[in-house]
Amino acid sequence: MKAIIVDDHRLFMDVIKALLERMGFDTIILARSADEALALHGEQPDLVLVDVGLPDQSGLVLGRALIEAFPGAKVLILTALDDPRAVEEAVRSGFHGYLLKDQPVTLFSQSIQSALDGELVFPRRFVSSGEGRTSGGDSRMFVDQLTAREREVLGLLVEGASGQAVARRLGISSNTVRTHVQSILAKLQVHSRLEAVAFAVRHGVIDVPRASRAG
Repeated sequence: MKAIIVDDHRLFMDVIKALLERMGFDTIILARSADEALALHGEQPDLVLVDVGLPDQSGLVLGRALIEAFPGAKVLILTALDDPRAVEEAVRSGFHGYLLKDQPVTLFSQSIQSALDGELVFPRRFVSSGEGRTSGGDSRMFVDQLTAREREVLGLLVEGASGQAVARRLGISSNTVRTHVQSILAKLQVHSRLEAVAFAVRHGVIDVPRASRAG
């Protein structure tokens, strides 16, 4: 796989380059400005990571050009800018994700893999807050990624079922349940089953019959 990192901080780029190499990327191209990135139009990357604060142009503006130049690539913002307005702009511009530089390495790797798998990866605390967000940037963006089976699993978690109970109810193995749960956490951008349940209840994702809590 091939990736392009657009950032003017060389030390940070070297760290991200090493992480991507561990994930299986064998070609990683570094660009320190918008001009350098645009000069790479002949490349065919799988992933493009763009910082917002570039020396010659905003990464949000540059990203639109890169999305057009690399139609097969997943183009994500990777920045220290923790700003809901920037996230909203990234959603509107067609970015595939918005990653913050202060997140744990494991979450970074998981987010990159989710984006490569075709999922949208944005900070849920921004795009689902309901404070003037566009329709494309609300919680439905995450919910719609859940498969029918994942909705079944999430529904049982909302009812309070354990992993083993979910496996029995659905006739699947406990390992398969764990796989579904991990996928649910990634798609909803939460870190635990409890957070997933809270998300489902708060946003009306799962319709749980009141009588279902008995037994």
